Amino acid sequence: MKARKAKDLKELSDKELMNLLDESKETLARQRIQNSLKQLTDTAGLNVLRKDIARIQTIINERIQVK
Repeated sequence: MKARKAKDLKELSDKELMNLLDESKETLARQRIQNSLKQLTDTAGLNVLRKDIARIQTIINERIQVK
């Protein structure tokens, strides 16, 4: 799994960011379950996904503060 760049995320609209955040959280939950069942092969993807979620939330919070 490749990390998303903040530059690319900043180009997305608010609605797209919220949708991406929801999808990422669902994916993280699924991967955590797979990891606990020893079915996940790419465990480093968990960290990448967590950091992507943090990047998305940071951009959303920056936009809220500007408004």
